[in-house]
Amino acid sequence: MTETLASFSDLAIYSAMAVYTLAFIAFTIDLARRATPAVRAVGDVGSAGTTPSSAENIPGEAPKASKSIKVAMALTVLAWILNVAGVVLRGFAAGYAPWSNMFGFAITAAALIVGVFLFAQFWQDLRFLGAYIVGFTLVALGAATVNFAVAIVPLPPPLQSAWLVIHVFVAILGTAFFALGAAIAVAQLVQARREARGTTTGYLSTLPDSTTLENLSYRIVLVGFVFWTFTLIAGAIWAERAWGRYWGWDVKEVWTFIIWTLYAGYIHARATRGWRGARSAWLSIIGFTSVVFNFTIVNQYFKGLHSYSGL
Repeated sequence: MTETLASFSDLAIYSAMAVYTLAFIAFTIDLARRATPAVRAVGDVGSAGTTPSSAENIPGEAPKASKSIKVAMALTVLAWILNVAGVVLRGFAAGYAPWSNMFGFAITAAALIVGVFLFAQFWQDLRFLGAYIVGFTLVALGAATVNFAVAIVPLPPPLQSAWLVIHVFVAILGTAFFALGAAIAVAQLVQARREARGTTTGYLSTLPDSTTLENLSYRIVLVGFVFWTFTLIAGAIWAERAWGRYWGWDVKEVWTFIIWTLYAGYIHARATRGWRGARSAWLSIIGFTSVVFNFTIVNQYFKGLHSYSGL
């Protein structure tokens, strides 16, 4: 039964990757469409009373939702469902929360990153980030299946705790919000460069202005920071239960605190020091880079009490 559920889990993950690939293609087609300047219909009267040609640009006007973006979003939802199914099936196969090793963490993080992106659409139209989010998720799943995939084994004694469900899941959720915040920060940097050049056409002219993007990134990072703060506190409580101390300067504890400090610095600098624009965006990007470094490099090459990569 365990092997059967594990096989179905793998099938769901591979299927999700295939559908994510199709969604990525559809998102890139939409990007190409956005890069083509919008036009007025023949017969529209210009401001000077003249009739513009059918090829006249409309600077700054966002194109209406195309068939490609609708297809891309539908495929992303389908891939996300398959991704979640893969995580759930692996959990049932193991008999415990599936994020106890790097592979389980990666496939769960992929599902939550896309999930946060999809649910954020009810608050703000962020479909222009689809290619980045789905592309990053596809790379993460590909790297996980190639490098981190392991057989299901009994859970080590220190991980046999309800804190595995709470502490690690909230850490993954915080990571998902940081990923989305970093994506918007990248868009902010590129948009600010376009605005400085005074360009009024092309793909970037269909996006929100850099100030709006900066505020969106800040709000999303704030949510992620709350989850990461809980992760730090919950980890200390779990450490006391498992090892008899709240803090021991283990390498993972240190890196979790470094990430918290980076984002705390980002929030503080923006709120009290007036850091805006590029400096704010780069802090957000550096913060997420440290999260990725913590998961990939620290987990594999730095040994400590948290060495549960499963590799």
